[in-house]
Amino acid sequence: MIIQVLGAGCPKCRMLEEQARLALADANIDAEIVKVTDIDTIMEMGVMMTPALAIDGKVVSSGKVLKKDQIIPMLQEAE
Repeated sequence: MIIQVLGAGCPKCRMLEEQARLALADANIDAEIVKVTDIDTIMEMGVMMTPALAIDGKVVSSGKVLKKDQIIPMLQEAE
């Protein structure tokens, strides 16, 4: 599984990445986290507001910082 955190590296993007890491640890799921900072790539994925979170290339959230408890069910569903 590949988790993508989409954003330019702002504080909210870093918070989302941290929450994704915590969610992976709590759910005991092995996945790779990739930061996507290229604006063209982000727009190609259909994201207009960052931060955004994608699981295996599918955008599951954009424009907000999810908490780990919100991310865990998304990870489990994608597993």
